[in-house]
Formats: sequence, C-alpha cells, structure tokens
Amino acid sequence: MEFFEYYLKQEISTAILVLVVILSRKVVSKLVKRYATASQIIEKRTNLVIKYINILITILASITLILIWGVQTKDIFITLSSIATVIGVAMFAQWSILSNITSGIILFFSFPFKIGDVILIHDKDFPEEGEIEDIGAFHVTLRTNTGELVIYPNNLFFQKGISVIKKPTNNSNEFTD
Repeated sequence: MEFFEYYLKQEISTAILVLVVILSRKVVSKLVKRYATASQIIEKRTNLVIKYINILITILASITLILIWGVQTKDIFITLSSIATVIGVAMFAQWSILSNITSGIILFFSFPFKIGDVILIHDKDFPEEGEIEDIGAFHVTLRTNTGELVIYPNNLFFQKGISVIKKPTNNSNEFTD
C-alpha cells in the first residue's frame, strides 16, 4: 500500500498529461482543418502539418513525463547529449530535408500560391514558369507550358522571387489574370 501512495502524485500527473495530450491533439487537428478549409488547402497538405504538430506535442509530452517521474537531471543531460550528437551528425548530411519540411509548413500557413496557380520563378540562371500540380512536404511540382515536369525543393521558394501569373477561377479550369 505504501508503494502506491508514494507514487500517487506521479500517477495522477501522468494521467492528466495523457488527457492534455489527447485533447490538445484533437483541438489542434480541428483548428488546422478549419484553417485549411477556409484557405482551400488540400487535405494531403493538411494531414502533413497535423502530423508534424502531433510529433511536436509528443516530444513535449515525453519531456514533461520525464520531469514528472523525477529522472535525474544528470542522466537526462547525458542521454540528450548522446542523442543530439548522433542526430547532429545525421542531420548535418541531411540538413536540406529539415529545411524543406520547415519550408513546407511555412508555405502551408502563408499560402502565397495554391495548386493550379501558374507561377514564374525568378532564377537568374534558370527562370521557370509553370502550373503548380502538387505542394508536398519536401517539394513543389510544376508543369511547364511544354509539358515538362519540374520539381522544386520547398526551401528554394524562400530564396527565389516568385510571381503568381494566373490563378484558376473557382468553378472551372479557366484562368484569370
């Protein structure tokens, strides 16, 4: 009996944390979906953003859980420094992936252009004009006037100037200027 009383505070705190995580995931999911619907953003992109936010919530909950159960600070720092070293070495080689994911999330919320828009990428060496066919977590797919499929990493949309030339009308495939 004494064992259960000793850990009662941690057990109650853990239960509350689980409820907060479940509720926050549902609330965030509904808010992002409402935002996406109002902004006419496709479901695939919405689900990606919800997935990334849920990963962040899980990481924060894990850190909180470690603190609730009183893991020694020294042990936490040793573990985190080891994990950070491994991740740092791996991410140094793959930094552009993280950059593209972050850019994809920013593009989701700022939405300067949408699927179906015809855009011009102001690149000094390789200017490109095309219709946006897809906006994914890592890249944007363009279809040029000649039918060529061009894939641009998301992070380049923050490094190059972009002009939206034509936007599709709401009810047809016709474009407006």
